[in-house]
Amino acid sequence: MNERFFYIASAAVAVLIIALSLIWPQGEGRRSPPPFGHAITEPDYYRMVRERDIRLAKDAQDKAAQQQRDEELHEEADAASASAAAQRAADR
Repeated sequence: MNERFFYIASAAVAVLIIALSLIWPQGEGRRSPPPFGHAITEPDYYRMVRERDIRLAKDAQDKAAQQQRDEELHEEADAASASAAAQRAADR
């Protein structure tokens, strides 16, 4: 085989492989450049996990806020009952 032909063919194959790798990165989970490829759709399982994590975080925030409101109500009730007890004691 002629060296000139071999090296030119090898260079052409290398350029083609590099060009193909530039338009085919979705095999590694990345998006293709704009004129190629398509939007990556997330599998249902991963979407479900993400939505569950968001829901659990929101539930934890709601529970903490509710607990704080309950504590404030108990403090107000305790203050009101203490005030009422003090007023009853003063009336006697």
